[in-house]
Amino acid sequence: MIACVAVLASLLFDLFIAKTSLIKRRAFWTSYAIILPFQLITNWWLTSRNIVMYSDNAIWGLRIASAPIEDLLFGFSLVLAVISSWVYWGKPRNN
Repeated sequence: MIACVAVLASLLFDLFIAKTSLIKRRAFWTSYAIILPFQLITNWWLTSRNIVMYSDNAIWGLRIASAPIEDLLFGFSLVLAVISSWVYWGKPRNN
């Protein structure tokens, strides 16, 4: 549930607060496609070796590369929010 809230919050930030609309840009999806395999590899490595463990009661149960799907949702939220913030704060301001 919290993972879905994080996705919604990052989408709202991107579209309505920062107004960067990154999710509408091919460059964002290309960069996310580059980031995603590394996230999957890292999640697999950490969870398959029990470095990071999740309680079955705390996750939905669907796993990708041995990590809960929530990890991908949080990762997407983090990437979108950080890049949106970077673009927003990097814009020249009219004084």
